[in-house]
Amino acid sequence: MEQVTEGISNIVIRDSSNYNNNKKNRIQVSNTKQPLFFYVNLAKRYMQQYNDVELSALGMAISTSVTIAEILKNNGFAVEKKITTSTVDMNESGGQPVQKAKIEILLGKSEKFDELMAIASAEVADEI
Repeated sequence: MEQVTEGISNIVIRDSSNYNNNKKNRIQVSNTKQPLFFYVNLAKRYMQQYNDVELSALGMAISTSVTIAEILKNNGFAVEKKITTSTVDMNESGGQPVQKAKIEILLGKSEKFDELMAIASAEVADEI
């Protein structure tokens, strides 16, 4: 009986709805809080540090996150690894939960990523 009690005292319970929000390489995109290229440059820094980045957005910010992903892909910095769509319940002020669309776009470094970043930093150094 003591072993069962010890095992129970060591259990860690995580709220699964909040669990994925702790990813270090996740960027929660908003279409009102930051300019587009803030997110593009932040995504590049995350890819340098973690090799991939996840763009996450709700509702109207979905198009912004798709645009960010396309800019990174079209400029040769990223490759698309996975796209997940879902709906989440959001509590709006006023009571009733509202379902919002959600997208998660996982991007990885392209083969040319490091070379392109070196070129970009050399261009910045030349301007100074």
